[in-house]
Amino acid sequence: MQQASLKVNEVFESLQGEGSYTGAPSIFVRLQGCPVGCSWCDTKHTWQINLEDESSSEDVMAQNFESSQWFTVTPASLFDLFSQQGYVAKHIVITGGEPCMFDLRDLTELAHSLGYTTQIETSGTFEILCSSKTWVTVSPKVNMKGGYEMREDALLRANEIKHPVAMQKHIDELDSLLTLLPKDKQPLIYLQPISQQKRATDFAVKTCIQRNWRLSLQTHKFIGLE
Repeated sequence: MQQASLKVNEVFESLQGEGSYTGAPSIFVRLQGCPVGCSWCDTKHTWQINLEDESSSEDVMAQNFESSQWFTVTPASLFDLFSQQGYVAKHIVITGGEPCMFDLRDLTELAHSLGYTTQIETSGTFEILCSSKTWVTVSPKVNMKGGYEMREDALLRANEIKHPVAMQKHIDELDSLLTLLPKDKQPLIYLQPISQQKRATDFAVKTCIQRNWRLSLQTHKFIGLE
C-alpha cells in the first residue's frame, strides 16, 4: 500500500523543551504549511507551501538556518534518513507548521512498529489523523488571523493542552474551550508564557498555582538548544 507523502521543512535531534516530555531526547520532524496565522509564531518560514521552495532532502538537511525550503518524503524514507543521520533518540515530535494538515497515520503507526514513541504538536484546528498510541499536544489557537475554529474532536483527542498565555483573556478563552470536554476527559493543562516575556511568565505562574495547572517553559531556548 502506498504511503502518504509528507512535506518536511526540517529534521533534527535535540531535547524536547516543552510540556510533559520536557527533557526527553527527541527527533523533531517539522512539516511545511500552516494557514492559522499566529502573530507570535516563531516559525513563520513554515507557513507557505511554495513549489519553487521544493528541494532535496540533502540540501534541506545541510542548512543551518531557517528556510522556507522543504522536501517530500514517505514515512519509510524518513526512517532511512534518521539512520543516515545517526539519530539515537526514540521519541519523535511531529510539529510544524501545522502537522495535522497531513494524514499522519502511516508515519505514526510505522514509528510505533519500529519501537519509537510519537508526539504531535498541533493547533487543534485540523482533524488529527494518527495512531491511537500517539501523544497529542494541542496548543489552542483562538481568533487567529487565518480564521480557523478550534475543533472539539481535537480537544477530545488531546493528551495535554499547552496554552500560550500573556493575559486574563487567554485564560478566559481556555476556560471556554474546556467546557466542551466531559469531566472524565480532562487532559493535562500547561500554560506557556508567550515569547517568554517576564510579565507573561509571572501571570502564568500565578495562574498555575491558583488553578492547579502546570507551567511549560521553552527550556530549550534557555539553554541554547534548537
